Amino acid sequence: MKLKLVALAFSATFSLSAQAQTEIQWWHSMDGALNDWVTDLAKDFNASQKDYKVIPTYKGEYDQSLAAGIAAYRAGNAPDILQVFEVGTATMMYSKGAIKPVAQVMKEAGAKFDPSAYIPAVAGYYTAPNGQMLSLPFNSSTTVFYYNKDAFKAAGLDPEKAPTTWPEVVSIAAKLKVAGNQCPFTTSWMTWAQLESFSTWHNTSYATKNNGFGGLDARLEFNSPLHVRHFENLSNMSKQGLFVYKGRAGKAISSFTSGECAMFVGSSGSYASITRDAKFKFAESTLPYYPDVPGAPQNTIIGGASLWVFSGKPAAHYKGAAAFFNYLSDPKVQSASHMRTGYLPITAAAFKLTEESGFYKKNPGTDVAVNQMIRKTTEKSRGVRLGNFPQIRVIMDEETEQIWAGKKTAKQALDDGVKRGNELLAKFQATNK
Repeated sequence: MKLKLVALAFSATFSLSAQAQTEIQWWHSMDGALNDWVTDLAKDFNASQKDYKVIPTYKGEYDQSLAAGIAAYRAGNAPDILQVFEVGTATMMYSKGAIKPVAQVMKEAGAKFDPSAYIPAVAGYYTAPNGQMLSLPFNSSTTVFYYNKDAFKAAGLDPEKAPTTWPEVVSIAAKLKVAGNQCPFTTSWMTWAQLESFSTWHNTSYATKNNGFGGLDARLEFNSPLHVRHFENLSNMSKQGLFVYKGRAGKAISSFTSGECAMFVGSSGSYASITRDAKFKFAESTLPYYPDVPGAPQNTIIGGASLWVFSGKPAAHYKGAAAFFNYLSDPKVQSASHMRTGYLPITAAAFKLTEESGFYKKNPGTDVAVNQMIRKTTEKSRGVRLGNFPQIRVIMDEETEQIWAGKKTAKQALDDGVKRGNELLAKFQATNK
């Protein structure tokens, strides 16, 4: 009888302990190899303590998960944590009352939090004008250049030498074409890679008001002579079969990993997928630039996403989120994630740890993303933060697709994109005064 009572008491205690575990809902946009990474992060955190259980849920691509998160908040059933891509930052910033700043979450939970520990170019993007960090940098990336070393060798090119300028890209693409390559060059994330990062890399303004950081009255100006020149160059490459457009967002990556396309501009975060799927030797290098542009190259800008916390949650959920964020920011966790995915190590300590491990020496080029980001920024190269930015990207996908289809000149497409985009900026300004 006593044994039975002891067993019942143990069972009841175990049940109460299980029930006391707080579940933290985390919606994200990581698929493929990156979904495996996110799942492992949650699993390892859950195993490290018993008070909280982070439940990661894939909610589609970035724009889809952002829309889902906003809709869920309005319906009263938002997740605790939402992964939002960098162009959704202004949307989240001005969602009055919808979010709880990460700095506040950490402070109220009594968690150790030092914004200065994060790489300035990363932390600065997610920081409000008053200096308060609004979201936690998570999968921060930047644009880099990948190339197929085997394809280079087959075309009689030096597989150890990547093109560093756009004229060199054109010349090498022509040689690859002659050698029988049907897709010498492609790019993913057209507007991020070839407009936004291109602008900062060349220290050229994308929008007024320091690319939107200076106020809601910012307006687009990516139809400058340099921008037009670049898209005329891409248009000519397209007509000659040297550049092949493979679709929006990250659709082009599979064309590179399959071996179809020999040169590829994409996210440093594509490293995990390329490493897993490519059956050839590849290398990672810096973005090409136009050598006659004063000040180029400057620095690339942040991509990827950060983690936002919704308001209106119980205190236990915020403590759980704070504990998870502390875990994610641990230098060892950050370093391991950086080496696995190609995303930036978001803290200086993680970068140092990775360097000391010899990873960069063993894997040449894997430090490219960090080195492109840690250069001193200017007012024109800090980044781009605009209202309705996701919609502006859609507009520019539409407009640039008109170029590849031969329906618009580069100047017409960029002029029309600026006009349409400025209309969205004016609407955002009017509703967020």
